[in-house]
Amino acid sequence: MPDVNVDIADGNIKEVVREKYGQAALRVTDKTGGSSCCGATAADGPLSCDPITSNLYDESQARQIPEEAMLASLGCGNPTALAWLSPGETVLDLGSGGGIDVLLSARRVVPSGKAYGLDMTDEMLALANENRRKAGAENVEFLKGEIENIPLPDNTVDVIISNCVINLSADKDRVLREAFRVLKPGGRFAVSDVVTRGEIALEVRQSVLLWVGCIAGALEENEYRGKLSAAGFEQIEIEPTRIYRIEDAREFLSSSGIDVNSIAGQVDEKFMSAFVRAVKPKRTQEACCGPTCCD
Repeated sequence: MPDVNVDIADGNIKEVVREKYGQAALRVTDKTGGSSCCGATAADGPLSCDPITSNLYDESQARQIPEEAMLASLGCGNPTALAWLSPGETVLDLGSGGGIDVLLSARRVVPSGKAYGLDMTDEMLALANENRRKAGAENVEFLKGEIENIPLPDNTVDVIISNCVINLSADKDRVLREAFRVLKPGGRFAVSDVVTRGEIALEVRQSVLLWVGCIAGALEENEYRGKLSAAGFEQIEIEPTRIYRIEDAREFLSSSGIDVNSIAGQVDEKFMSAFVRAVKPKRTQEACCGPTCCD
């Protein structure tokens, strides 16, 4: 994942993220290698990867999409494996990057469904559109924009997915309100994200979160639930998909000059990739006009 070394309060956070993800896309385009490894193997043998981005997609999924889409993935989960998608639905991926989750979703909503990808990085959008062309995905559209300002009308999307992107936003409340706005009544929020568990010392949190999810912006799980509820969502669930142990971050922390053993209790099993689910409530049923209309 990109090395984004910036405080969450820094006003330049969005530009830092844009630059680093643009660099990741260019590395794939230039055939010099991606910044992460989300497949089980590379063409020339096993990949040496960190435990966050590796082995997220199985071989059957990898065969469905261009290799460049896999190489450009910077995720922490596989929302397409856990989200319930049906033919005819409209899906929106927030922070779609090289398009891996959009392309996989598009296959599941054919023949009449559509998959949108939203990204703010020109280089990623160019790569995603090239991957769309290679995949022959006619029901895919990539949009330029920010997840805090989704360029779609109200009540137009059945399912929102995202892969380790919401944690990068400095205004998560706005992201969740926008997600709620564009979802249809009864629509589903189904994202993978980095989440923390319990209270963690600030200096430890900042150090570890630069490793787990690129930037010190992941929400504590109960805070995440609270923000989803405040945005209007119901049926909120947070399901851990990978819980990180101290050994997962030992090399990173040691190189940062941190005494790993002294903070083990504050790190071990406190950071996780999780699948976050929620539902936008359906509209209140209108008054019946006859004896059987409410059946």
